[in-house]
Amino acid sequence: MKEFLESSAIIDWEHPDILDIASELTCLSGARFGTARNCFNFVRDEIRHSGDFELNPVTCRASDVLREGTGFCFAKSHLLAALLRANGIPAGLCYQRLLLDAAQGKYGLHGLNAIYLEAYGWFRVDARGNKRGVTAEFIPPQESLAYTPSAEGERDLLDIYSEPLPQVLAVLQEQQTYRGVIEHLPDV
Repeated sequence: MKEFLESSAIIDWEHPDILDIASELTCLSGARFGTARNCFNFVRDEIRHSGDFELNPVTCRASDVLREGTGFCFAKSHLLAALLRANGIPAGLCYQRLLLDAAQGKYGLHGLNAIYLEAYGWFRVDARGNKRGVTAEFIPPQESLAYTPSAEGERDLLDIYSEPLPQVLAVLQEQQTYRGVIEHLPDV
């Protein structure tokens, strides 16, 4: 579990701003379930999805997502992992491969999180942000994710990563605008 609690250049939970918000989100009773739910709801509801809201700048590092209040699904998952880890809750990164354009056969990754709570083990959550036709909730052990892979070529990538995939980092660090990210979404 150690790797799912560590701070890093991207999941920089030791940043003072992350620590402040993580402390505010800690459940008053000390319950890890409540703290995890509070962190999830904060990222899902208070951090705007860059693509949905057509927002710049492109963020990647958890503290940058928090400061700017915006991020793509990947960046939002970095912030959620940081907030959870700051509260001593193991958190990882997960991905789904989704069909973006059937006519062109274009696929892209979608980023979400896995959380470990002793009562449930590992379970996935999706804090990308709700919108018409997309709803995700925090109701472990049931997974309530924004998307369910069903088209040919779509799939859940079953691994839980402690750090973002290199192709995700490349897009978030190389693209300068939300439109650039949308046009260059990573794939596997």
